[in-house]
Amino acid sequence: MSLGGLVAGIDEVGRGPLAGPVVAAAVILPPDLPTGLASLLNDSKKLRPAARDTAFAALLGSEAVIGIGAASVADIGRLNILWASMLAMQRAFRRLRVQPGAALVDGNRAPDLGCHVQCVVGGDGRELSIAAASIIAKVVRDRLMRRLDARHPGYGWAENAGYGTPVHLEGLGRLGATPHHRRDFAPVAAVLARGRSD
Repeated sequence: MSLGGLVAGIDEVGRGPLAGPVVAAAVILPPDLPTGLASLLNDSKKLRPAARDTAFAALLGSEAVIGIGAASVADIGRLNILWASMLAMQRAFRRLRVQPGAALVDGNRAPDLGCHVQCVVGGDGRELSIAAASIIAKVVRDRLMRRLDARHPGYGWAENAGYGTPVHLEGLGRLGATPHHRRDFAPVAAVLARGRSD
């Protein structure tokens, strides 16, 4: 897809988890993208962790322009998950050291970026710049959740990245909610309500 001029691909990771922030990335790929780098890029969900890490390192070592943004658990509680995701994408876009004239955003909803924006459903599997953004956002968020897991053991965040797996739900029921849990998400809200009624 050619929009002319500099184009950023944007994607976010972490709408579904019960804990942790939403992380977004915006990536402007160099016009002469090396074939070796292009071959590493795909929807981050389809890549094994080692392949994601390889692609992440290759992107950081390339001439790609990268911006990373996040929306905190407090932002999610204040705005709801959809608008917090929009905010994370806006923050990533604003952190680009070069401002593009257009952006390709994964999905069917896009934030106001002050430039031409085109939504691409399934974009992380169709557009290399969006695939690159999905990889950056996924690796950054997974590493953050591993750090949080070391501070809050018992929820399995190093493996489940905050998603509502059986291990996470068991830990939530046994240990209660942390400040990093999304209080309005149903399983967390149920634990909090139970605590208030005990």
